[in-house]
Amino acid sequence: MDFLFGRRKSPEEMLKQNQRALNRAIRDLDRERSKLEQQEKKIIADIKKMAKQGQMDAVKIMAKDLVRTRRYVKKFIMMRANIQAVSLKIQTLKSNNSMAQAMKGVTKAMATMNKQLKLPQIQKIMMDFERQSEIMDMKEEMMNDAIDDAMGDEDDEDESDAIVSQVLDELGLNLSDELSNLPSTGGSLSVAGGKKVEPQAALADADADLEERLNNLRRD
Repeated sequence: MDFLFGRRKSPEEMLKQNQRALNRAIRDLDRERSKLEQQEKKIIADIKKMAKQGQMDAVKIMAKDLVRTRRYVKKFIMMRANIQAVSLKIQTLKSNNSMAQAMKGVTKAMATMNKQLKLPQIQKIMMDFERQSEIMDMKEEMMNDAIDDAMGDEDDEDESDAIVSQVLDELGLNLSDELSNLPSTGGSLSVAGGKKVEPQAALADADADLEERLNNLRRD
């Protein structure tokens, strides 16, 4: 049927075809207007020529022709402006149609996505994700505990604590032994002969010795 009656054109194709026709009409009007402007210049030159020759009847006829030519030029200018306005309207329709088609596609895609996004299923997926995350955390913690048990970290810590305690105990015994060997502090001092001399008696003997030496110096 398309072969016999022709394929039905879409709105976009029809707008494009009308747009081409309007552009062609604008070009034809511009071409005709240019011809009339050239003719206007020629008529003005002929009027000047005939006026110099004194042929006033021909000048009047050419003047009427000049008026008609200028009127046609103005009409062509108005027609071109009107056709251009229609072309702009068609271009606006084309743009609006393109925007409508784009919005139609976007709306269809949004409807499809909304159909696929079902809230109960999304909630179930999130709950399953949370449950699986908790299970994974529990398994990871159990594996860490198993690795710690296999590596014996707690036994090593207990053994290291025992060693530290033993060393501290030994240092404590040695320190107490050193402290027990130190002389006790009191009011008496030990001398070379093992005798204990009171501090006041020692000072008296020193004074007596000094006084005896002074007396000897005086006798001398």
